Amino acid sequence: VQLQASGGGLVQAGDFLRLSCAASVRTFSMRSLGWFRQAAGKEREFVASIGWGGRTTTYGDSVEGRFSISRDNAKDTVYLQMYSLKPEDTAAYYCAVRRAGYAAVAITPGEYETWGQGTLGTVSS
Repeated sequence: VQLQASGGGLVQAGDFLRLSCAASVRTFSMRSLGWFRQAAGKEREFVASIGWGGRTTTYGDSVEGRFSISRDNAKDTVYLQMYSLKPEDTAAYYCAVRRAGYAAVAITPGEYETWGQGTLGTVSS
């Protein structure tokens, strides 16, 4: 299974970015999904997670109210809508999927089985 993240780029503060992450095979069934990010010189940080049904979501404190996670199970794709971006949001963003049967949201990297390669989002001031 491979996850392919896309949508990163260079934007200005206050702008919007939408990240996508698609699986190479049908694999999102009964699994929760998450987004993490890692800025240069910092540890990986939890951004958002969404449960299998799409109704349960949770966010990291630094993005709560500005970012939105969603999923399309028919397309095996998870999205991250990022609004009101700040320079401190600059990071490589990684999508991840939990093991089969783990449908609840999760906030720690160790709870995820498979990771995408990362897509870079840069926010200029």
